[in-house]
Amino acid sequence: MLLELQFITEEEMNKRGQEEIVGFALIIIIVAVALLFLFSFYIRGNDEESAESYEVDSFLQSVLYYTTDCENFLGNFSVQELISECKSEERCSDERDSCEILNQTLREISGSSWQFGSDRPVSGYVFNVSVGGLELVSVQEGVQEGNFRNALQSVNSRGDSIEVSFRVYFK
Repeated sequence: MLLELQFITEEEMNKRGQEEIVGFALIIIIVAVALLFLFSFYIRGNDEESAESYEVDSFLQSVLYYTTDCENFLGNFSVQELISECKSEERCSDERDSCEILNQTLREISGSSWQFGSDRPVSGYVFNVSVGGLELVSVQEGVQEGNFRNALQSVNSRGDSIEVSFRVYFK
């Protein structure tokens, strides 16, 4: 039996070595990119679970322009206008109490927009409307503990400064 020996030249060995180094470098790059993605998700944490301040501010501003089902001879009131009506102890054209409609509207909007519970990131919220430091309407739901985001809006109505605040609590 005859054995055939092959000799590898130094040039071929260098070429094979270079190919192995390139392959190893590609593996290192792929692993580094994967670790970067994992690290970025870890750093972000639970961003989807908590609202940013601008989201709470935008919510509050939007609520003030929401059209309610309370009306007078000119048409339906926005929440902002309904706050003024409630402050003045006015009634809707169908004789419903404007403060009750305001309370009900704020409860419905907040409840549908900021759902809370054990399986949700939001644990509760507080929606307050006050005139001169006196509470006009307050809607509170869930647990008001822990981290929170807050929004405050001042509304001028018939010479009075009305403070509208909304606070969302997170687990």
